[in-house]
Amino acid sequence: MISILSFGRIMMGGAFWMFLVAALLQFLFASADTNPQEAAAFSSLINQWKNVPPDWVGTDPCGWTGIKCKNSHIISIILTSLRLTGTLTSDIQQLTELTSLDLSYNAGMTGSIPPLIGSLTKLTALVLVGCSFSGEIPDEIGSLRELVFLSLNSNRFSGQIPNTIGKLSKLYWLDLADNKLTGSIPVSNGATPGLDMLVNTNHLLFDNNSLTGSIPSTLGLVTSLEVIRLDRNSLTGRVPSNLNNLTKVAELHLSHNKFTGPLPNLTGMASLSFV
Repeated sequence: MISILSFGRIMMGGAFWMFLVAALLQFLFASADTNPQEAAAFSSLINQWKNVPPDWVGTDPCGWTGIKCKNSHIISIILTSLRLTGTLTSDIQQLTELTSLDLSYNAGMTGSIPPLIGSLTKLTALVLVGCSFSGEIPDEIGSLRELVFLSLNSNRFSGQIPNTIGKLSKLYWLDLADNKLTGSIPVSNGATPGLDMLVNTNHLLFDNNSLTGSIPSTLGLVTSLEVIRLDRNSLTGRVPSNLNNLTKVAELHLSHNKFTGPLPNLTGMASLSFV
């Protein structure tokens, strides 16, 4: 028979092991903050990146430099001026709770924007300034209906401006300057969207590209505009007279194009401080 003393020791031992198991589980759950699927996708995304922050160790990115999480989901990636090198792969599509992606001023970031970025429907800011991304801006960017800031300036993007950007009704800032974009400024025609639909946009920055065609007269419908930069392109034709509808515009940059005819009467643009 087991003595009372021996029974007590067994119970104490069992309680001790139960305590250890509970402590281990608590540690594991505390360590694994990131949603496992997102952690795996992020690990795959950065697999080829170099010069990542020194605290990026382990398998749980929540809490790493530049990574912000909420309820175990990665919601923000802000990694500016770190000399990162690598590409932005389609693994980004798995981070479906992401609201901000900023990889600016990392000249070693190359390649194209994957079309599957259109899966990030909660994204409010896509900022890739001063990198070396190239290729065409994907049409799927028009699926990011929550975007407020879209800054792709100072890269090597080519091809035309996607007309699908016209679907981004919440867009406040659109900067595609300093790229290699060609073609005309897209406008809506009833069947397809265009940039004249961006009725909440304040900054339209397309300078230093190779855009052709004329300034669409429907630009005069975007009365929220405050800054327009179309300088240093190959635009032609007359400057539309209804630009004077844009009474909030403070800066209007049109130089270094191939316009013909006189400028329209701009006296009604009371906020205008630079032409």
